[in-house]
Amino acid sequence: MSKSVSHSEDDLVFLDKTVRVSGDYKINASKDVWQVLIVGADVDVHSATTFALNNVEIQNRPLVFLHAHSMQQARDILVKEAHIAVILLDLAVGQRDEGLQLVHYIRNVLHRAETRIILSTARHDDVPTIDVIQQFDINDCKIKSELTRIKLYTVVTTAIRFYEQICTINSSSSGLDMILRASTELMALQTLEEFATGVVVHISRLLNVPPDGLFCVQEQLHNQENALFVVAAAGRFGDLINHPLSSIEDLSIDRTLTRALKERRNIHGREFSALHFTGNASSNFAAFFRTGRPLTEIELRLLEVFCSNISVGLSNITLVTRLHNSAFYDSLTKLPNRTRLKEIIDDSLSASKELPSTLALIDIDHFAETNDTLGHQFGDLLLLSVATRLQSRLGDRLIVARVGGDTFGVLGHDSQVNPAAVLAQFERPFSIDGQDVQLSATVGLVRLSEHEGRGVEALKNAHIALKRAKLQQRTGHLYFSRNMGIDIRERVNMMHALRTAFEERRLSVVYQPQIDMTTRQPVGAEALLRWMTEDGSMISPNRFIPIAEYSGLIIELGEWVLRQACQELVRIQSLGFADFMISVNVSQVQFRHPHFLNMLRNALHDTNAPAHCVELEITESMAMEEPDALIKLLDQITATGVSIAIDDFGTGFSSLSHLQKLSVDRLKIDRAFVTEITDSSRGSSIAEMIIQLGRNLELDVIAEGVEDERQAAILTELGCPLGQGYLFAKPMNAEALHSWLGTHK
Repeated sequence: MSKSVSHSEDDLVFLDKTVRVSGDYKINASKDVWQVLIVGADVDVHSATTFALNNVEIQNRPLVFLHAHSMQQARDILVKEAHIAVILLDLAVGQRDEGLQLVHYIRNVLHRAETRIILSTARHDDVPTIDVIQQFDINDCKIKSELTRIKLYTVVTTAIRFYEQICTINSSSSGLDMILRASTELMALQTLEEFATGVVVHISRLLNVPPDGLFCVQEQLHNQENALFVVAAAGRFGDLINHPLSSIEDLSIDRTLTRALKERRNIHGREFSALHFTGNASSNFAAFFRTGRPLTEIELRLLEVFCSNISVGLSNITLVTRLHNSAFYDSLTKLPNRTRLKEIIDDSLSASKELPSTLALIDIDHFAETNDTLGHQFGDLLLLSVATRLQSRLGDRLIVARVGGDTFGVLGHDSQVNPAAVLAQFERPFSIDGQDVQLSATVGLVRLSEHEGRGVEALKNAHIALKRAKLQQRTGHLYFSRNMGIDIRERVNMMHALRTAFEERRLSVVYQPQIDMTTRQPVGAEALLRWMTEDGSMISPNRFIPIAEYSGLIIELGEWVLRQACQELVRIQSLGFADFMISVNVSQVQFRHPHFLNMLRNALHDTNAPAHCVELEITESMAMEEPDALIKLLDQITATGVSIAIDDFGTGFSSLSHLQKLSVDRLKIDRAFVTEITDSSRGSSIAEMIIQLGRNLELDVIAEGVEDERQAAILTELGCPLGQGYLFAKPMNAEALHSWLGTHK
């Protein structure tokens, strides 16, 4: 409301000659006042106008006057002052055209469409035509002799109100355009962090205040609200990014945002705004801004529109972020997954290969047993505890990722990522649900400065080093070397060559006879797999069998060998060797295969081989693993009529009580102990113990690797009934075996 003006003072203001203006009064543009520019050469006009409107407030704001005594001076002031509400332009005698040129300059050069212009003239002849008034959007034109104080007040008040309405409309239009542009830009962003940063910037622009605020996310898990987490910030809040809002010194901000989220509305103070953005079922968003002043009504309305638009965008970006996180982050630990780690390594390699960075893969030892024993939920808590310790204790500025079930990747400076620092994290037990769990780990490392290739190759090399470290079991860690790379390439090449040789039928089965030590008559033979290359060279089974096991090819190879041996058994028995036995080695990979028993039964059925003449050889280490499952499987095998022998007996750590429970028919003395009979100071002690053990358990015993008569004589004297070795016969193909058997029939 405007202050009242006394009617007793309603005189012709331009007849008052008593007030003089001592000089021009200039101010900076402000939204707390109305700027009125008085233009005219007559000093009395300036004085009278200022006196007439002195101490007047319109819409709760005072008037501040600017004075220009020439048209050029008016132009200079207009260039400097951007928020002039009203111009009182005195068209003195002879200045009509010059005054209209100033009006043209205001409207068409400066494009000040919102500024209101009021003309005053001394004569009716100087009043512009209606066309001119409409063309230049002139508010009013008054004859100075008719312009009383009340009329002047009324004209200026009307003009200022009109100015305010135009500014409001323009602000709304400009603000809406800005919101539209901002929404378009934000919709093009693909991560929550980028989106939130854009929100902070665009709200600051919309309010025309310096960027000084923060944007938070509040997620809901298991129906419990989490603390607010800052994902974007600017100004004094810049250091809070990626930190909980509770770490801020001014706790009133946390309380205000929490209240805005709880009440689902925006909260505005004299110098701040707390904004609420509707999220989805699992998350909500809020922003806090220091405005430094109360917001206008139009700014509040624009903020409401902007927040509504942002809420729609947040729903989209949340979905995109969730899909992105599913693709690049582990769902349990929220750490980068293997795919994301490869990208990070690529970025690191692209930035600089001179930096002393190291990639480490950390595998928790025997985690599967812990998981099976204590439960998967306990195992998940354990993994979370390991992830937290690696992140918090190894140091800042490194990347921790989860690349597999119980395998973590760590990328960072050599000083942080090294065996001592990593393994030290497992020296103290992990406390889970009140229980202390002691873990150990094995580490494979790659120095990126020595690495050639992309992130995927670096990860492969780290895996190679990790596997080698687990095999050696010496120090718990191993750095990748070029020799490892060469070796793995050779293994891969051999794997492909082995598969090709199998498909092209270049693998063969040979047979080494097994002899009755007393009569020297053949009682059976062991089937052995051989690989001859195209150039005629032989590749040792010690080289290609592990590769066949690693690649899984051993399943097909093992079945083929078993069928070949069964077919050969049928042929040999048709030659008159009715009780002849065939022994076939079975690898651990074969034995663990779920269809192994069916494969055995089918092979016996399809070849018509007598099951009681087929023997499967398993290693001592296999016999000691998973006793309950093994006992069940061996019972099922012996139910088919097939017998079981433990190969290389004495090289492992057998439990005699466990051995008694197994459906085993024969013990096979390892060649190393046969050699010791004549070469070692211990003599025949171990071989003698095995023979005695077999006798006590009512098991057959056979010695392998018998190479001379002295060994044969000692074994016979110790009571070993059967032998196998070069003393009796070397491994031979089927035709050679038939001929050899013909001479021993």
